[in-house]
Amino acid sequence: MGVDLRDVIVAHPEQDMSAFKGRTLALDAFNTVYQFLSSIRQPDGTPLKDDRGRVTSHLSGVLYRTSSLAAMGVRLVYVFDGPPHPLKAATLEVRRAVRERAREQWEAALAEGDIETARMKAQQTSVLDRPMVAECKSLLDALGVPWVDAPADGEALAAHLCARGLAWAAASQDYDSLLFGAERLVRNATLTGRRKLPGRGRREYVEVVPEVVTLEENLLALGLSRAQLVDAAILVGTDFNDGVKGVGPKTAIKLVRAHGALEGALAAKGATVEHADEIRAIFLGPPAGGDVLLRFQPPDMDRALKLLVDEHQFSEPRVRSAVERLGPLRAVEGKAQRTLDSWG
Repeated sequence: MGVDLRDVIVAHPEQDMSAFKGRTLALDAFNTVYQFLSSIRQPDGTPLKDDRGRVTSHLSGVLYRTSSLAAMGVRLVYVFDGPPHPLKAATLEVRRAVRERAREQWEAALAEGDIETARMKAQQTSVLDRPMVAECKSLLDALGVPWVDAPADGEALAAHLCARGLAWAAASQDYDSLLFGAERLVRNATLTGRRKLPGRGRREYVEVVPEVVTLEENLLALGLSRAQLVDAAILVGTDFNDGVKGVGPKTAIKLVRAHGALEGALAAKGATVEHADEIRAIFLGPPAGGDVLLRFQPPDMDRALKLLVDEHQFSEPRVRSAVERLGPLRAVEGKAQRTLDSWG
């Protein structure tokens, strides 16, 4: 889920994703594919499946969202997480427990015939396994869309792609991209559209639009350096640590402003945070990665049809139409062949 900074961050809404025409976005792949697994479901919450019972929601999301953005002239680079840091183990265990509990509630709601609750709970049960990740990468290869594996957190590599000029912005729902140093963050890149508000009846909806968050603007508004923003995030709680009890984003900002750094803020609250220096290093000095070549290529229709139609029974006309929409990527193919050197 990342750190919750919503209440203190300034974001600028855009009308739609066409605002990013000609831009390359470094997409948080795991975050995005989980969104697809969560949202692309049957009315009762059951994910899309092929005739062998294999989940296909992730493939549907990658295909149709990537192609629709390509038709707007928006280029995506999918950045996949590497092995999780050991300090993330507690967060991953909490997420597992939440999924298990949601699955029980989903099944109970289905048994009671409560379809609305069933779908809501089902969205919390999504599991992205290694075969699904491999299929997503195979599909991206077929579509001619580049993807990269990060040595650790994908958001860290996405931020570095931005710093090197290989991407215009990181794209994620999480604000962690800012902590990793992304100059710009685009939220709602794959969630735009009309969305029903959970638990609000059948007719309450909200219009979700893309938002642009600029790191420099927010640091100036908050009166913090990036290192101080990381310290404030540690007080609130990150994927690598529990926050200080009773400290939300606004209080954390005030504490860091008043005391200059995490240590003074913790002393003022009479609190401690284990592994604080290590957590700082995760955000401020992520591990080095090897050379990466980002190359947009013309899509391979036959390869896409084999994976989606022959293997998973997708509609051939719909797949052909979606793949053909990737045509705008060809025009920028020469410009997109860039190399990412080792970084640290």
